[in-house]
Amino acid sequence: MTETMLAAVLHDYGSPLKVERVPKPRPGPGQLLLRLEASGVCHSDVHVWAGRYPLNTRPDPFILGHEGVGVVEAIGAEVTGWSIGERAGAAWLHDTCGTCAECRAGLVNFCQSQRAHGLDVPGTYAQYVVTNAKFTARVPDGDAAKLAPLMCAGLTAYGAIERAALGPDECCAVFGCGGLGQYAIQLAKRRGARVIAVDRDPAKRTLSQENGASITVDASNAAEIDKLRASADVCINFAPTTATWQPMLDMVRPLGRVIAAAMVSDPVSLNQEWLTGSGITITGTSVGTMPQMDAVMQAQKTDPLSSTVTEILLGEASRALRELADGTAPARYVIRF
Repeated sequence: MTETMLAAVLHDYGSPLKVERVPKPRPGPGQLLLRLEASGVCHSDVHVWAGRYPLNTRPDPFILGHEGVGVVEAIGAEVTGWSIGERAGAAWLHDTCGTCAECRAGLVNFCQSQRAHGLDVPGTYAQYVVTNAKFTARVPDGDAAKLAPLMCAGLTAYGAIERAALGPDECCAVFGCGGLGQYAIQLAKRRGARVIAVDRDPAKRTLSQENGASITVDASNAAEIDKLRASADVCINFAPTTATWQPMLDMVRPLGRVIAAAMVSDPVSLNQEWLTGSGITITGTSVGTMPQMDAVMQAQKTDPLSSTVTEILLGEASRALRELADGTAPARYVIRF
């Protein structure tokens, strides 16, 4: 008899996920089977759920999710360094080509042939998930619901800070102070930077102060933004909107850095004459590398990042996706198995 597991399966874009019994996967060569304890619900999942990412081939079954934490239940052939029962995490990357210039440089997160959990292969909205052993995170002891969002949100915030090469005594403006932004505020403070937190939501601005922001700014208040013109060495955007673009350009100082970390598909304008005169560096960041993941996990052992999570059941994943899409989610949702 075929073993099965419960999973929240996507059949039609934008429609509610259906909790079904599907075949329990088996690890192939180079792979691990994880029994999941928790899975974060990421804003990137909303884009997949809505059909905004073109797919040549949909995974079967189509299971979203890429923030899974659990334990190793089975080990495929040719895998070394892992043991049954070890804590492990499934993040965005399932695998990469391994041969492109980006992969050879260790920047696997920029591989253009990468395959992702919950997009190209079945993801973590399920009791079990198969991972590539090379891209599986080693997870410390702790509450799985608190650790799961670090697989993507925490790593993305860390990767953005690294991409910015943020130094001590610099000023970092964080635009969008939801889950990723709150991680970034804490990480920037740990580097000795001063933090400006920019968000429309008063509750998020208050939380930003609690997490170490020196200044909080209402993103909808142009006068407040204008007072901080050319004051930030680094501006990082975590808000899924183009509305933060011009405020970032206004706030960054000459020779500063602007980092795009949110998935925003709409175009923005850029005056090249201003760019040549200001010397601003504008770049993007995508999740993070495996060494960066290791750094995030190691830090959890001694100085854990603070986060606010709301635990839900697998059958509530569709509601969580809708609330994330509407901007009404009260905190980071985490599915508890």
